[in-house]
Amino acid sequence: MIIINNLKLPLDTDFDNLAPTVAKALHIKTDEVKSAALYRKSVDARHKDNVHFCCSVTAELKTDETNAVRRCKNAQIFERKEYKWKKAAVSVKNRPIVVGFGPAGIFASLSLAVAGLRPIVLERGKDVDSRTKDVNRFFDGGKLCVNSNVQFGEGGAGTFSDGKLNTGIKDIRCRAVLECFAEYGAPKSILTDAKPHIGTDILKTVVKNLRKKIISLGGEIRFESLLEDIEITDGRVTAVYVNGEKIPSDRVILATGHSARDTFEMLKEKGVDMVRKPFSAGVRIEHLQSDINRALYGDFANHPALGAADYKLAVHLPNGRGVYTFCMCPGGEVINASSEQGGIAVNGMSNSNRNGINANSALLVGIDPSDIPGDDVLEGCRFQRMIEQRAFKAGKGAVPVSTVGRFVFGESETSGRVKPTVKPRTCYTDLNEIFPEFICESLKKGILEFDKKIHGFADKSAVLTAPETRSSSPVRILRGESFESVSVDGLYPCGEGAGYAGGIMSAAADGLRCAEAVIDNLN
Repeated sequence: MIIINNLKLPLDTDFDNLAPTVAKALHIKTDEVKSAALYRKSVDARHKDNVHFCCSVTAELKTDETNAVRRCKNAQIFERKEYKWKKAAVSVKNRPIVVGFGPAGIFASLSLAVAGLRPIVLERGKDVDSRTKDVNRFFDGGKLCVNSNVQFGEGGAGTFSDGKLNTGIKDIRCRAVLECFAEYGAPKSILTDAKPHIGTDILKTVVKNLRKKIISLGGEIRFESLLEDIEITDGRVTAVYVNGEKIPSDRVILATGHSARDTFEMLKEKGVDMVRKPFSAGVRIEHLQSDINRALYGDFANHPALGAADYKLAVHLPNGRGVYTFCMCPGGEVINASSEQGGIAVNGMSNSNRNGINANSALLVGIDPSDIPGDDVLEGCRFQRMIEQRAFKAGKGAVPVSTVGRFVFGESETSGRVKPTVKPRTCYTDLNEIFPEFICESLKKGILEFDKKIHGFADKSAVLTAPETRSSSPVRILRGESFESVSVDGLYPCGEGAGYAGGIMSAAADGLRCAEAVIDNLN
């Protein structure tokens, strides 16, 4: 099968009839094309008078495909490679353990199960249905459950998000992840959209189906099972302790997620090598989705082939700070993503139809370890917690919000065209009470810079909700080329929490890589 990249096609393209397009790209006759299908589609809106699709197309030929690719002498045309799921050549006495059942843990355990290794999965939170009840109760003003919330539980933090599946990494595993999601309940459009998303409403069903598949292959999923300790003998992990039970294992994939601060503390005490790494903090910014559509698509804003517009922005300020948007949620809502008593943290979420009135995105300032005093490896975690506790105090337990008019321009207006979506309660707050000065000043300058790229970004009625502190882990658990911890054999740091991923796709791909390393070590 051949892939042809970078095809510019009009918005009214008939994607059921791509053979002529393929033939033209390959300089062959149309009747030589056996089949052609859309592989990836993105919107190019750089010029508002010429909004179009930029596509990748797959094709099967009746003639020799290798020769056809060679004749084209075009780097955008090549033969497609398929991901191969590994099998274990031997059985093991002690089953491998996967800690965490977010994207990294799900795909690590799926890979191990396909290989025949019957993994045991330990997840501190609840199954997705029970977890959803806890989250909804919290959103309605109920008590926070510290182990069953937006951060912890089946599916990980990504379950309550936009379900965004685009990534900047180039890895054949990413296609395998997309195909799995599509097989287990996600819309088939994720296979062709350049910025695929599932939506939290559908993602809940997908993770349940993946869980059932893992169990059918001999895997075991234990919910409400917090990793309490690990046993290390002669430099190798030999067991884990959960709910007072010792489970022997010499192969443990650690996919805890970026909010497992208690686990980081335990690993530090056990002497597992970790380092501080850069991370980010900031706010969620909300605009009217209709304003974003017009700003990005111009006269094409209501074209039936286009959905809710999204954006991705970044700027390097003269003060040396980087400011960027992250995890933009078209037609979504801001959610209370707290996981600790006495602290506030927020995130963004969209359902599959993205039909909400507001658009929201994280607006973040890069933080270097040198910005935070102290030598302890967990200073970044403490910095995050400090901001979250300040937010709780400033909002008197409610979620702090402000507006661009108030925060950037110093106006007293607290409400306008854009209404905050976060639940259950909000409190208009001076964000300077929450963040250090370097974050506040960078956010203000970043908003003004982004207004030059998207007209209306600095709309005074745009809502700012604070704080977004959980975009990435502030630590990296060091691992070597074998994907094992550099200090503990058999311990495989994995995914976002370990500092090796930044989103659903990259975390899932890292889960596959770590599982492959376990299998290769056995074979």
